[in-house]
Amino acid sequence: MNDLASAAVPGRTHGAALQAALRRAAPALAAYAAIRLLGVAVLAAWSTANGKNWHTLLTARWDSLWYSRVAEQGYGYTVQLANGDVHSNLAFFPLLPWLERGLAAVAPLSPADAGMAVAWLSSLAAAWALYATGERLYGPRAGVALAALWAALPVAVVQSMAYSESLFTALAAWGLYAVLTGRWVTAGVLASLAGLARPVGAAVVAAVWITAAATVWGERAGGARLRTAPRRHPGLLTGVLLAPLGWCGFFLWVGAQQGTFTGYLDVQGGWGNGFDGGIAFARFLWQLPPAAGLGLLAGVALVIWLYVRGVRQGQPLPLAVYGGTVLLLALTAKGYFGSKPRLMMPAYPLLLPLAVGLAKWRPVRSWPVVGLVAAGSAVYGAFWLNGSGPP
Repeated sequence: MNDLASAAVPGRTHGAALQAALRRAAPALAAYAAIRLLGVAVLAAWSTANGKNWHTLLTARWDSLWYSRVAEQGYGYTVQLANGDVHSNLAFFPLLPWLERGLAAVAPLSPADAGMAVAWLSSLAAAWALYATGERLYGPRAGVALAALWAALPVAVVQSMAYSESLFTALAAWGLYAVLTGRWVTAGVLASLAGLARPVGAAVVAAVWITAAATVWGERAGGARLRTAPRRHPGLLTGVLLAPLGWCGFFLWVGAQQGTFTGYLDVQGGWGNGFDGGIAFARFLWQLPPAAGLGLLAGVALVIWLYVRGVRQGQPLPLAVYGGTVLLLALTAKGYFGSKPRLMMPAYPLLLPLAVGLAKWRPVRSWPVVGLVAAGSAVYGAFWLNGSGPP
C-alpha cells in the first residue's frame, strides 16, 4: 500500500528524498558556512584596519569588474595597454554575467552585488555536492570533511567573491555526481552549463565523455553488443551529445565575432594567456628567489601527490579525469602565475585523500585541525585581497 501511494505521488516522494538528503548534508553545509563566514569576518576587520571596504574587495575588483560590465553592457569592451596588448571582455564566459543581469532585474541589487549573491549561493550548492560525493564514496564523515576542506583552502576567499569559480564548481560537482549515479542526461546538461561558466568546463566534458566511453567499452568487454549499451544505460548518448554544447557554443561564437575559428584563443593571447606545456611556469619558478621557488615547487609536488594518491585509492574515473584535467590545464597555462591556486580550486577531487584521512580521526582530533586550517585560510585570504595583485 505504501509503495502504491508513493507511486501515485512521485512529486511528494522526490520532495521527501530531497529533504532527507538536505538533512544529511546539513552538518557539512553548516561547517562550510561557518568557515566562510569566518573568512569574511577576518577580511572585514583587516580591510577596516587598512582603510578599505571589504564589500568592494569582494564585488568590484579585478575579474568582478569585467563580469559586471558584461552584465551591464554586453560584449565588445576592450582595453589597450601601453605595451600594445588588448584585453577584451570576450575572454569571460557568459553564464555568470547572465545570472547577474537576471538577478539584478528582479531584485534590488546591482550586477556586482548580484554576482556576489550568485557566488555565495553557488558555493553552498557546491559544498552540498562535495558532501554528497564524499558520502557516496567514503561515508558521511568524509563528505563533511571534504566540504570543510574546500571551504578552508588558502584561496577560498574567492568562493565568496563575485567570481565564477563557485558557480562553476557547483555545476561541475553536481554534474560529476550525476555521472556517478548514472543520470547521464542531467550530467550532460550540467556539463554544458559548466562550459558556459569557465574555460575549464572542458574538463567536465572530458569526464563525461571518457566515462561514457569506458562504460560502453565495459559492456562490450562483458560480452554485450555495442549497440545495446545505450539501452542498458538510458540517456548516455543524449548526455554525451549535450555535454560540449555550452563550451563549444561560446568558443564558436567568439570565433565568429573575431572572424576566425581561433578567435577565443586569440582573445586569450591578448591577455597573455595560453598553453605552452608549462614552459613559462617553469621559467617563472626558476626566476624566483631560491626559497620562494622551492616552496612553490613543493606546493606543486603536493597537489600532484594528492592526485596520484586519490587515483591509487580507487577514485572513480569521472573524478580522476576531471581533477587531472583541471590540474593539467592550470599547470600548463602561461601568464598570471599568481592566479594558479585559484585556477586549481575547482579541482576538489584532489582533497578526497585528505578528507578520507580526516574522517578516520575522532572529532576531538579532526575538528581542531580543520579549525586551525580555516583560521589560516581566513588570515591569508584577508592579506591576499588587501594586496595589490589579483587573485
